[in-house]
Amino acid sequence: MSECLFCKMVKGEIPVNAFYEDEQVLVIHDINPQAKTHLLLMPKVHLESLNDLEKAGDGLLAAILRAASVVAKKAGISESGYRLVSNCGKDARQSVPHLHFHILGGQTLNDQMS
Repeated sequence: MSECLFCKMVKGEIPVNAFYEDEQVLVIHDINPQAKTHLLLMPKVHLESLNDLEKAGDGLLAAILRAASVVAKKAGISESGYRLVSNCGKDARQSVPHLHFHILGGQTLNDQMS
C-alpha cells in the first residue's frame, strides 16, 4: 500500500528509530505516548486491521505475539505487567489503517479499557 504511513516506515521511506525489528515485525516508540512505556508493534506486511487476519498466516500471528513478549522483556515491563491493544476501525479510534498493537506499561495502568 503505497500511501500507508506504516508501510513507508517498514520500507525505510520514512526513517524511524526502531526499538525492535525482525523479519516479520517492526516496533517503534509511539509519538503520542499514553503510558510511561508506549510502543507500536506492526507487521511488515500490510493488513488494515484485525478484520484482515484471515489474510495472514498462522506464522505471522504467532510472530506478532512472540515479538510482543520479546519487546516487553526488552523494555523492562514484562515482570510488572503490560497491556497489548489493537484498535480496530473508526469507532475504536484506529488512527492508521495498518494493523498495529500498542504495548503499554511501565506504570500502573487505568482499570478502564477505554
